Amino acid sequence: MSGGDSPRGSKASFAETLRAVGASFFGVRGRAAHTSDARRLNPVHVIVAGVALAICFVLVLVAIVSAVTGA
Repeated sequence: MSGGDSPRGSKASFAETLRAVGASFFGVRGRAAHTSDARRLNPVHVIVAGVALAICFVLVLVAIVSAVTGA
């Protein structure tokens, strides 16, 4: 089961959850992937991954603005 080749019925790992949430941030998830993920992803992992990626996104934006404005 390496490289994300999990059977459809098994629970997704946290890394797979991060990948799914990250792809969702950019809107590149297909309907089939979304349907499959809805059955496999742990809701707690989705919430933790979403909050973590949102914080990272905000920090990157703050760093870009600070670099551009020289503040």
